[in-house]
Amino acid sequence: QEQLVQSGGGWVQPGGSLRLSCVASGDTFNGYAMGWFRQAPGKEHEFVATISWSGYMTYYADSVKGRFTISRDNAKNTVYLQMNSLKPEDTAVYYCAARSLPWGTLLSPSEFTPHDLDAWGQGTLVTVSS
Repeated sequence: QEQLVQSGGGWVQPGGSLRLSCVASGDTFNGYAMGWFRQAPGKEHEFVATISWSGYMTYYADSVKGRFTISRDNAKNTVYLQMNSLKPEDTAVYYCAARSLPWGTLLSPSEFTPHDLDAWGQGTLVTVSS
C-alpha cells in the first residue's frame, strides 16, 4: 500500500516562500499521478496542483497559478510543492495525495478529486501571517 510522508511547512510572512515535500513508499510511485490539496479551517479540501507520473503534465488551481510549482523526482519517490509569494489566504493544512489513473485516462483536475485518491499524506500546516 502506498504511504505518503510529508515534510516542510510552517510559518512564513506574506510574500515569503516555503517548499513542501512528500516521499512515497511502496513500489508503484512511478505509476501514480501525485498532487496537493489544502484545507483551511471550516472549509472542504481544495485542489491545489497535480502532476502526471511522467512529470510532463501539470495542473494548478487558479488561486495558486503563477505562484506555486509542483514537481517530482521519481528516482527519490518524492513530489514537491514550491510555494512563492504566499498570501494569508494560503493558510491551510496541505495534504499530499496519490492516484493510480485507470489505463487510458488522462490526468486532469477532474480526475484528481478527493474521492478518487489512493493515498493521502498526514498533512502539514502552512501559516502565512505577519
